[in-house]
Parts: sequence; C-alpha cells; structure tokens
Amino acid sequence: MIHRLFTEPLSLRNSVVLDLSATNLELNPSIYGNVSTFQDYIEGKLGGKMGFGGYLEHRVIYESYENFAMASTDFRNIHLGMDFWTKAGTPIFAPLKGEVHSFQANQGAGNYGPTIILYHPAEKIYSLYGHVSMADLVPLEIGLPIAAGQLIGHLGNTTENGGWPPHLHFQWIRDMQGFHGDYPGVCSQRDLLFYANNCPDPANFYPLFNHEFR
Repeated sequence: MIHRLFTEPLSLRNSVVLDLSATNLELNPSIYGNVSTFQDYIEGKLGGKMGFGGYLEHRVIYESYENFAMASTDFRNIHLGMDFWTKAGTPIFAPLKGEVHSFQANQGAGNYGPTIILYHPAEKIYSLYGHVSMADLVPLEIGLPIAAGQLIGHLGNTTENGGWPPHLHFQWIRDMQGFHGDYPGVCSQRDLLFYANNCPDPANFYPLFNHEFR
C-alpha cells in the first residue's frame, strides 16, 4: 500500500492546482525572473493551501536559466515530474518501501539543489525528490533501507534549493540510465515521447491523492 507524500493526503480542502504553463498569460519574466517576486505570485495563488501540478507541462519559466538550453534549437521546457508548492521545512515521506539509490546537491541556479533518489524493488521503479533541505542528505547512505511512510526529507529554502520558491519536485523513473543523485526533470519536445514513457504521471501511476482528485 502506498503512503502519502505529506502529512495529509491532498484534497479540495487543503490544496489547489497551480498552473505554470506557457498558456498562463499572467506569467512573464518580471515575475519568474526574480525569486522573491515569483514566490509572492505563487503564495498569492495558493491562499495558504498546497499547490500541485506540472506533469508534462510546457513552461516558459525555464528561459531564465542557462542550464535548460541544450542547444539553440532544442530548449528543455517540458516538465517531467509533479511539483508540490508549500512552505520550506514541510516534511516529506516515502510513498513505498525501498532503499536509497543515490543523493547529492545539484548546484547551480535553476537546478534541483539537494536531491534524493530511492529505488523500490517490488515495483521496479525509482522515485526522485528534488529541492529538499541540505540537512536531509547528511544521514543518508547508498543502500540504506527506507520504509513506506518513513520521513525522508523536508522542503528546502530558496538559498539551498536551486533558487526556487520552496517546493518538492517529485518524479517516478523506470530506468535511471546510469544517473546517480540526479536525473532530468525537464526535457525538450524532441525527447518527450521517451521521457513520458520513462517517467509516468505521478497522479496515475500510484494514488498520491485523496479520492476527490481521482
């Protein structure tokens, strides 16, 4: 049985879908180009709730970061995981039994910052947790057993999470392709078919939500 990622399951009472897609005309470089302004925008949309969404979302917000430009004609702007936006320090729990596959601090503006990757042998799938707290990496060891529902981390703040408003980037991965402590969380349109298959929708692959969202 899968465990919820946060203290409470998401429901209409405590969460809201957050649209950061290219079709959201409210978003512009003056908002997402400044982390404090971007955070104010997100907090205004959340109204004290948790925001979630973003799987296979086409986003323009990545144009502010050089690390998403693979080539001039192959920009990475399709989001492969699901983001959960809320306060820094919010605890995160392992949804399935598994073990620590790898972890590291992925440095640079727009990157994951501290990242944890678990492997779940029974399901033969990996789970990635990006933008966590740096302190959460300290007790980890590769191969460390993790129980379903075990506390594994907390949302990091903007000074340690790659310069983003606090949120969790959560992603399922079928094949790690040799990556350790990191895996692409954004792809180009050219590679979308592969990554959509290798990184299934968190909302469907396992039930992370209250039945109100099913």
